[in-house]
Amino acid sequence: MSLDIAQVKRRRTVMLAVNGIAVLGALSGAVAYFKYAQSWALVVFVAALLVGFGAQIWFIAGLRGSDSSGKKPARATRVGKGA
Repeated sequence: MSLDIAQVKRRRTVMLAVNGIAVLGALSGAVAYFKYAQSWALVVFVAALLVGFGAQIWFIAGLRGSDSSGKKPARATRVGKGA
């Protein structure tokens, strides 16, 4: 598997930008929830966490390349040797 370094750097930059925005959203949600007792801010906090984790999963999934289409096994399997 060969990685295109330029594409990986672009995906990393996008992931870092999305994570930065998610951190700001999570911090503002946490401050609004705990300091100002705004119940809706808990939803903002959880949503920001999910967006941040989603961006990281998107980045890691992009590293798998074109073999993740289901045509080849993603990891070594014991074909023909029984389960």
